[in-house]
Amino acid sequence: MSKPINLLVILGATAGGKTGLAVCAAKRFNAEIISADSRQVYRGMDLGTGKDLQEYGEVPYHLIDIAEPGSEYNVFQFQRDCFAAIENIWRRDRVPLLCGGTGMYLDAVLRGYRLLEVPEDQKLRKQLAEQSDEQLRILLQQLRPEQHNRTDLDDRQRLIRAIEIALGEQNAGAALPPLPELRPLVFGLRWPREVLRQRIAKRLQQRFEEGMIEEVQRLHESGVPWEKLEFYGLEYRLIAQHQQGKLNRNDMVQKLRSAICQFAKRQETFFRRMEKNGVEIHWLEGQGEPFAQLCEIIERYHMQGF
Repeated sequence: MSKPINLLVILGATAGGKTGLAVCAAKRFNAEIISADSRQVYRGMDLGTGKDLQEYGEVPYHLIDIAEPGSEYNVFQFQRDCFAAIENIWRRDRVPLLCGGTGMYLDAVLRGYRLLEVPEDQKLRKQLAEQSDEQLRILLQQLRPEQHNRTDLDDRQRLIRAIEIALGEQNAGAALPPLPELRPLVFGLRWPREVLRQRIAKRLQQRFEEGMIEEVQRLHESGVPWEKLEFYGLEYRLIAQHQQGKLNRNDMVQKLRSAICQFAKRQETFFRRMEKNGVEIHWLEGQGEPFAQLCEIIERYHMQGF
């Protein structure tokens, strides 16, 4: 490469051990970790999002606990905040290390989605109100073929907002300022399917023992409605249903374990799509020595300043 790598990335499915690997890499290469997780941005949502803050130790981290629970944080805000964090870390002559499993967030940074803040368009909303949910889904997927956020596709209000944003970005794309010049080195941490399922089950049990149900109850008691909690992913959705008496504990646990395994498969599918779209991922085997593999590949690139 004519210029050195200026961004490290570690991605992978849930429960794969990304945080631990990122912390080891950060200590070795003078890096600061930027979380690429769509739920770890929320304060008070710790066990349900798998923050594992105790793993970081003295390693600086960014984009965790920056939003209030009950608020909405989207890919536009993440891209903006991530680029700001990257440039801040560069200015201090340190290495940004982007780590997470939210495919859309990672892709928005690595492939430079042209995003902007789009105001509400009442005229457009009136037009969209006449469309069926299925017609709206088709329109959004035409505007954004990479769309994978099921909440946007399943909830009508979010579906209309996603279309509004996609059209606004399309219309204003040419006037957007240039993005930071990234030269990333991307690593993916992967496991055999059955081993990952076992890791998911073990981690889920640990989180229940540490108080994940109580965390959801506290969030509700602090003012976050059940309906809002259900938007924040599998753990919050199913535990909220359990707390409302819609699911008994055993059914909730079984459904949650199965749903997380399905989510992990969707993450892996998204990462393969990123590769097809030109993102080079160096895969590390979780059952081997992933940190040694990572270091070997980094040394191969002769990165200045690492």
